[in-house]
Amino acid sequence: MRLRRTAVALLLAATAALSTPATPASASAHGGHRDHFPTGTATAPDGRTALTDAQGRHLQLRGFNLDKYAEATEADLKSLAAQGFTLLRLPISWTRLEPERGRLDPTELHRLQQLLGWADRLGLLVLVDFHQDVYGPRFGGGTNGIPPWATRDDGLPFTPDPNDWFAGYFQPAVQAAFRHLYDDPDLRTWQADFYTRLAGELRGHRSLLGYDLFNEPFGPVDGDPSDPAVLAAASAALEQGRLADMYRRLIAAVRRGDSRAWLFVEPTVLVGQGVPTRLPGFTDPRPGAPRLGYAPHFYDTAVENGADWNPADGFVEQYTAAITGYPTANRLPVLVGEWGPPDSRTPGNRQLVRRQVAAMDGFAEGWTMWYWCHGNGGYCALDPAGHPAPGDEPAFGPYPVAVAGTDVRTDVRTDGATVRWTADGTGRGTELLLPPAAFPHGVQVTVSPAGARVEVEQPADGHAGTVRIRLPRARPGTPVTVGLTPR
Repeated sequence: MRLRRTAVALLLAATAALSTPATPASASAHGGHRDHFPTGTATAPDGRTALTDAQGRHLQLRGFNLDKYAEATEADLKSLAAQGFTLLRLPISWTRLEPERGRLDPTELHRLQQLLGWADRLGLLVLVDFHQDVYGPRFGGGTNGIPPWATRDDGLPFTPDPNDWFAGYFQPAVQAAFRHLYDDPDLRTWQADFYTRLAGELRGHRSLLGYDLFNEPFGPVDGDPSDPAVLAAASAALEQGRLADMYRRLIAAVRRGDSRAWLFVEPTVLVGQGVPTRLPGFTDPRPGAPRLGYAPHFYDTAVENGADWNPADGFVEQYTAAITGYPTANRLPVLVGEWGPPDSRTPGNRQLVRRQVAAMDGFAEGWTMWYWCHGNGGYCALDPAGHPAPGDEPAFGPYPVAVAGTDVRTDVRTDGATVRWTADGTGRGTELLLPPAAFPHGVQVTVSPAGARVEVEQPADGHAGTVRIRLPRARPGTPVTVGLTPR
């Protein structure tokens, strides 16, 4: 996503119409993927499906996107891990990895392997994102997206709008390209073959969580896209038809190369304005329990277009109401792949970040904010000095990464945080992560009920700390409350 999505304002109307070292400090502090790789799921009575580790603990995975992975450095991954995050979403480009049909570029593949190797050593998990924006480089996307040799535009016109990149999706040439990608047997085969070969190349990495199968899918709009009913109908038809068929092909394609990875499907961007997805359920052909998930994005259209967030616009409430039905019906864990305002420094957007973090705590098992970079605005999560950007502090708050219980909720405040859950009675340990930005001088911990065994590990080198809690005598169903206060 980027700024200036004027065309996406149509979605608002559509809503109304529908009603290095082997064990670096950062890895040893929180265990990283060695402890927190999700091996299964557990579905609560309310229908929410959690990711679980090998011990059966409920997991929360949090992190950031890396923009333009070829420019990311080992230092970027080290700083992300040091801040207490366990997950990064890694956009990749089919164009760059397969510039000629049938040949993976060795330089690009080596770079991707190198990034995963750094994540292996740092204890991070990686979600590989098959990224595209406005299809591919034929339509001004640089080297991002679907390669020119897989682009068929029927000679139709394409006129870019420098003030609204998203409007390019409605250009006749782009519409034709998507239609061919979904419909042409040879393009289907070539795309699936690329997914299979890449999955086979990457499957040995311990850090590889899995794949986000297609970033922000779009497709043909038969009719006037300025008509909200037309746009909504096109989105529903795509999700129920062409896109669903693509996901079935790509799930099968990745499984030919990797049976361990988690596979996440995305809805169209219309879900961001409170319109529930029409995607069907999917079957995972891997042996054993399925490893499928749902990875929507969480963007406010007005904020994307440069406005300061208006808390009265109902965005968070509409999104939250719309996002839960599909994963509940299909027992899928939710991982929000992209979210965050382009400028977190304005008063409304500061509130938006806090509200989004709180909302995702209620419906998602993890998230990756857009994105990990240094700067003054422009989505950068860090200021030039490497501290959390003003307004983004709630994303750098403490959180429970692995909990021996259910109904987990976190309340982050300026004076600390409270974490609550319902004990499962197993006596297994719970782990809370303490980003140094939130607890630079240590933490005071209180636990109810009494009798808990508490261990606090707070490295002196500025890396994230960990609170480990065991409740050996807590019965199943016991409410647990943990207070975290900065020293």
